[in-house]
Amino acid sequence: MRILTLESTCDETSAAVITERLEVLGSVVASQDDLHGRFGGVVPEIASRAHVERILPVIDEALRRAGVGLKDIDAVAVANTPGLAGSLLVGLVAAKTLCVVLDLPLIAVNHLQAHIYACRLAARRNVFPCVGLIVSGGHSSLYRCGGPIEFELIGATTDDAAGEAFDKVASMIGLPYPGGPEIQRAAEGGDPRAYRFPRALLADEDRLDFSFSGVKTAVRYKIVGPGRADFSEIQLEPQQVADLAASFQEAVVDCLVGKAVLALKKTGMQTLCVGGGVAANARLRQRLTEEVERAGAELHIAPLELCTDNAVMGAIAVERFDAGLLEDLDLDILPGLVRR
Repeated sequence: MRILTLESTCDETSAAVITERLEVLGSVVASQDDLHGRFGGVVPEIASRAHVERILPVIDEALRRAGVGLKDIDAVAVANTPGLAGSLLVGLVAAKTLCVVLDLPLIAVNHLQAHIYACRLAARRNVFPCVGLIVSGGHSSLYRCGGPIEFELIGATTDDAAGEAFDKVASMIGLPYPGGPEIQRAAEGGDPRAYRFPRALLADEDRLDFSFSGVKTAVRYKIVGPGRADFSEIQLEPQQVADLAASFQEAVVDCLVGKAVLALKKTGMQTLCVGGGVAANARLRQRLTEEVERAGAELHIAPLELCTDNAVMGAIAVERFDAGLLEDLDLDILPGLVRR
């Protein structure tokens, strides 16, 4: 069996061909970083228009790399939640159209669950049950994962996601978009103890939630002081940039690692699976490795190529297909930060 999987939840247009044995026959990701860079973040209207332009060429290239044609596809899967409404619609309309024309079954994919399933793909074996940590530009969430299609939300950000905070802080200290890789690079030459930024909710062992708005504001106040909005006259020295980046990164990593380990303790599970764009951060991966080992648990982090949004992680559709979880053609999008 071959499933064509589509991903268009935010600003990556992606397609892949996956077999029932979780083999990746072909995969393509078209990034939009060059379109959004000058705005310091994703512009929803620009993202949706770019998806319209790219979705068919991306599908065609994925099929070509897989060495198959549309006639060889047995089902179509598409991420329909959560995400940007306009972006989601492009992928869903493409998937529905293929299903109608080719008379194929339609499978819905939850984008966040797919990020965790990327760990299953990389491990090449069952990693469930586990605690799932998703860390990305729009999400910082913890799930109790009883199985590959059993997800229960147990913690989430109360305000900004970690990835969003990285982008905003990068902009404050004069680094380009996307902020995550730039913060990591700058932090390599900085002192993570130069500034003591807040670790919101970290000491609260009754909650598994995150909050990154406060640390973002603390960085701003450190640069310009309270009540000032103008950054134009602020000139930071290279070492200041490095120290701010390292101190901010350490605060965010402390919170993510602390709550993930607490989730293992509270659920009694022995496996942590981590996915999402921020999971590519080297400092986060290092700290997770150290602390999860110290807790006597097993750690799976999605490989770098499967951290950012991609259609390969849509292989979770194989699990849904096997469970008979197919969709009618009235399937709709569920945009926004849906807690599912």
